[in-house]
Amino acid sequence: MKDEVPNLKDFDQRLRDEAHEDPTLEIPQDPPTKKTQIIAIYGKGGIGKSFTLANLSHMMAEQGKRVLLIGCDPKSDTTSLLFGGKACPTIIETSTRKKLAGEEVQIGDVCFKRGGVFAMELGGPEVGRGCGGRGIIHGFELLEKLGFHDWDFDYVLLDFLGDVVCGGFGLPIARDMCQKVIVVASNDLQSLYVANNVCSAAEYFRKLGGHVGVAGVVVNKDDHTGEAQAFAEKVGIPVLASIPADDDIRRKSAKYEIIGRPGSPWASLFEELATNVASAPPLGPKPLEQDELLGLFKGDAVGRDVVLEPATLDDMCGVSRRKKSSLEIIYDQAV
Repeated sequence: MKDEVPNLKDFDQRLRDEAHEDPTLEIPQDPPTKKTQIIAIYGKGGIGKSFTLANLSHMMAEQGKRVLLIGCDPKSDTTSLLFGGKACPTIIETSTRKKLAGEEVQIGDVCFKRGGVFAMELGGPEVGRGCGGRGIIHGFELLEKLGFHDWDFDYVLLDFLGDVVCGGFGLPIARDMCQKVIVVASNDLQSLYVANNVCSAAEYFRKLGGHVGVAGVVVNKDDHTGEAQAFAEKVGIPVLASIPADDDIRRKSAKYEIIGRPGSPWASLFEELATNVASAPPLGPKPLEQDELLGLFKGDAVGRDVVLEPATLDDMCGVSRRKKSSLEIIYDQAV
């Protein structure tokens, strides 16, 4: 029995010696074989991310690229334009239904294709029944089980809500899940505020050792007032394309018509966007302070010259309050 007792006398030193040994596992030195570009697109709700992505992905497919479009917005409307207004089953709802039935989720249950584009929706919980960000995390966990890292695509485009900054929606930037980010904005303060927040998040995680950068901005509904272009210049990112505020685009979008196809009057616009998205490198943006952001607009348009007036307790109570004597006991200090 005595011989079976482990010798702990020099245990600490043995651990130190092992720590200085060269690793025995072979570390790959060859360049990566995967050519996939994973790109996250952010923007304010309603700014036109889904419209931009549906037409961009369709044009990329027309150019012979293999494209996967993943909707990461709880509204689950990313693929609606691509599928002519028809909603496809989301990963979250399909996973729940299959689990209750004791079945496994198959790729054909959640991924669909049209015009050479493969598309799916992560989905999210019903209103008041869960966290949308947690739903995003759960959706990507399921994608990994379905073999996400083994899929062979030229581009994977992720449509993310830019207004919400909680964990799940920041995954691509915080966890290096994509190579670069593109923001969709317009010439209005709210959309540029969201774009600036995304730039701020990218810069924050780059300082922590992350590698995700912002490749540029797509100006949607461009009325040529110039605020979005001025924002891009100050932040240090390029304008990848400017989609005009045109009635023809609005009408066709409302009818779920793809305009990013060869032969369309807008084909050259999306051909240029596809080329720029493919080649734009990830950059480290320089996010603006709030006053700098307001400075892009005329003072009368954004209230830049408004002076903040502090409220009083009388204001809050609605009446003049009689000051009451304090009941606090104050003791004389000992000499």
